[in-house]
Amino acid sequence: MSSQRSARLVVLASGGGRTLENLQLCIQRGELAAEIVVVIVSRADLQARERAQKLGLATMVIGPQSHPDRALRDKLLLATIHEARPDFVILAGWLQLLPIPPELEGKVLNIHPALLPAYGGKGFYGHHVHQAVIRDGAAISGCTVHFATSAYDQGPVVLQTAVPVLAQDSPDDLADRVFAAECESYPQAIRHLLAEDAWWEGGQVYWRDS
Repeated sequence: MSSQRSARLVVLASGGGRTLENLQLCIQRGELAAEIVVVIVSRADLQARERAQKLGLATMVIGPQSHPDRALRDKLLLATIHEARPDFVILAGWLQLLPIPPELEGKVLNIHPALLPAYGGKGFYGHHVHQAVIRDGAAISGCTVHFATSAYDQGPVVLQTAVPVLAQDSPDDLADRVFAAECESYPQAIRHLLAEDAWWEGGQVYWRDS
């Protein structure tokens, strides 16, 4: 995005909202030239909604409990996103598969708590990922920022950050280390995209020659 205006972000969250909070704090510190115009949460009782409200962000609840009909839910979700006119849609622990019409291709970003394609796909989220990494005795894990597509965790990668898995790690220990990397990596990836250092084209990510 070559203009000087702040990028418009829509954030979707299904959990505690720590990723959302990190992004908003980066914006407030002047580290990310963006504004979060609306936060969509999947349940009214989520901590993500509480965090968003404390941060002064507009919130909406759109999920299986509030909108049981899947077709109507997806229609409302996409209508809310389109109304916000986002430069990017940021998935921040969003656990549902977001329908991505052609006009949103290359605009939806996700962060996954592992080095994709390892430990990705349906059912691999949050604590489940870290448990699997520890169980398998992997030496390295990390996080992946990627464009979301119609399949879980299969979109092209923008940025990956590796972290070590230590011998004494519990899943919680690893989760803390990976989340610290996520707090750096997600804003960094968004900055690269806003500066047009990297971009989506034809289902691939391309980088400007340095």
